[in-house]
Amino acid sequence: MELRVLGPVEVCGAGQRLRLDGPKQRTLLAALVLSRGHPVTDDRLCALLWGDNPPATVGAQLCNYVSRLRKLLAGGAVIERRAGGYALRAGTALVDCEEFERLAQVGRHALRAGRDEEAAETLRSALALWHGQALGGVLDSLADAEADRLHTVRLAVLEDRIAADLRLGRHASLVGELVPLVADNPLHEGLRARLMHALVACDRRADALEVYHQGRRLLADELGIDPGPALRAVFHQVLDERPTPVTGGWSGVQPAMLPPEVTAFHGRADELRRISEVLGSGDGPRLVSLTGMAGAGKTALGLRAAHAARPAFPDGQLYVDLGGTSDRPVDPGDVLGWFLRGLGNPEPTIPRGTVERMHLYRSQLAGRRMLVMLDNVADDNQVRPLLPGEAGCRVIVTSRRPVAVEMARTVGLGQLGEHEALALFAEVVGPDRVAAESVAAGQIIRLCGRLALGLRVAGARLAARPHWSLSRFAARLRAENCCLDELRIGGLDVRRSIDHSYRDLTERGQTALRRLSLLEPAGFPGWAPAALLGLSRTTGEEITEQLVDARVVQVAPDRYQLHSLVRVFARELTDPSDRAAAALANTPA
Repeated sequence: MELRVLGPVEVCGAGQRLRLDGPKQRTLLAALVLSRGHPVTDDRLCALLWGDNPPATVGAQLCNYVSRLRKLLAGGAVIERRAGGYALRAGTALVDCEEFERLAQVGRHALRAGRDEEAAETLRSALALWHGQALGGVLDSLADAEADRLHTVRLAVLEDRIAADLRLGRHASLVGELVPLVADNPLHEGLRARLMHALVACDRRADALEVYHQGRRLLADELGIDPGPALRAVFHQVLDERPTPVTGGWSGVQPAMLPPEVTAFHGRADELRRISEVLGSGDGPRLVSLTGMAGAGKTALGLRAAHAARPAFPDGQLYVDLGGTSDRPVDPGDVLGWFLRGLGNPEPTIPRGTVERMHLYRSQLAGRRMLVMLDNVADDNQVRPLLPGEAGCRVIVTSRRPVAVEMARTVGLGQLGEHEALALFAEVVGPDRVAAESVAAGQIIRLCGRLALGLRVAGARLAARPHWSLSRFAARLRAENCCLDELRIGGLDVRRSIDHSYRDLTERGQTALRRLSLLEPAGFPGWAPAALLGLSRTTGEEITEQLVDARVVQVAPDRYQLHSLVRVFARELTDPSDRAAAALANTPA
C-alpha cells in the first residue's frame, strides 16, 4: 500500500488507486500522514474539516470519517485513537513524503561528500516521487498551511540535484531544464545562479549576464531589493571570466543566537529526555512545544535543552523572544528579517514582504542542521511562518497555551518536585542558610507553590538581604494581602507574570477565575463555573477547559485546582458581586 501526498492525495493498493470520498477524507488522511505517527487532536481535525462552522454533530461526523478511512486502509496502515486525537501508524505502507525526505537526506550527504553521481541519482529518485502540486484535492485549510512549505522543500532538493548535475558536466541539458524553471520561479536566486553556471559552461557568457540583469530588474521592481550575495558572486565571476564553482546550496554564517542558560536549574530530567528525543531524532516530530503556567520555567528548560543539543546542529542556532505575554507581540515578518540578517544576508538583499522573507529563509535553511528556538509565543500565527521547511532542522517553542502545528510534540511543565524545588531555592539563597532554617525554607517553598519563578524571586530577595531570616520572610508570604508584593525583584514579578495570563482570558473566563479563587483549596468539579456564573453545566465545563488551556487552572485526579499563587492573585481582584455569587453557590471560602 502507498500513501501519497506529494501530488493528488491518494491511496494505492494492489496496483490500483483506492477511492477516497471527497476533499474532507483526503484532508483527514493528509493531516494524519503529515503528523508522522503523532496524534492530531480532535479540535485540530475539526478545524481543518469544518473551519469556524462545525455542525452540531461534529464529533459523530469526525468519527464517521475516521471509521471509513480505517476501512480503506485495512491491511496497510492503522489509525489509532491517542491523546485526544488520532494518529496514523504507517506499518508496511510506503508514505511518499517520508521516502522523499529519506532520499533527500541521503542525496545531500553524498553531495557534500563529493559523490556527485550518487547524489544526482538519489536526489532524482526523491523528486520522482512528486506528481504535481502537493496536497492535491484537500481543503484549503490544510493546503494553505502545508502546501507552500512542501513546495519550498522540493525546490531546495531540486536545486541540489541540479548542483550535482552541473558538477558532472551536464550543462547543455540543464540549460533546457533551468530556463522554464527560472521563468516559473523568477525571484528564486538559487535557480537563477544555477542557470548562469550552465550558460557559462556552454560558452554563453552574454546570455548568463542577461539572466543576471533580468533577475536584478525583477528583484528591484517586485521587492525593492538588490540580488543577494551568492547571485552577485556568480555575476562577478562571469564578468572576470573566472571559474564558477558549484556548491550544494547556501553557505552563510553560522548564527549562535541562544541567550546564556539560567545558572540555577534543577530537575526536569523527564522533560529534558522527551525534548532530547525530538531534537535528536532522524524522523518523527520536528517541533517540541513547552507549555505551562506563568513562571513554570519554560524558557529556562528550553535554553537548557537547546544548549545541550548544540553539537547536533553545527549549522547554527536561531533564537527570538516573540513577546507573547506583552501587549504587542512581535510580528513574524520582523523576526524573519532578524533571522535573515543573522544568516549573513546584507540589509539591501532582504525582501520587504513576509512571504518573500519566508521563502528566502526556508531556502537558506534547506540542507542544513539548524536549531530554532521561538520563545514566549502568543499563538500559532506567530509560529507557522518561522518553521523551517527542512527535515534536518528542529524547533523549540515555549508558550503558555499549546500550539497547534503538525509534527509537534507537547511537553507540559507543572510544579517542581519537592527535592527539585529545595535544590533550586538552596542554590539561589545559599545551602548554609537553608540548612540552618530548614523548617522555614520548607514553608517558603510551599507558599511559593513550588513555582520556579516564585522560588527564584524569593531566593534572590533573601540573597540580597543576608540579614533577613528565612522565618521572617515566610511570615511575610503567609500574609495573603502582601504575598505577591514580596515576590518581585528587578524585572522578575510573579504578579505581573500571572496578570498576563489573566488578561488573555475572556471576560467570562476572568469572572470564573475570580470566583473559583473563593472556593476551598481542595479543588472543584469541572462544572463549578456553571454554579458561580449561573450558566448551564455544559457551558461551565467548557469555561473550565478554557482556563486549563490558559494554564491558570490545573488538572488534578477527578478535580481541578488553582495554583496557590494564582489563587492569591485572583482573590486580590474579587469584588462584592464575586463574593455574593460564591455565597449563592453555597461554596464560599
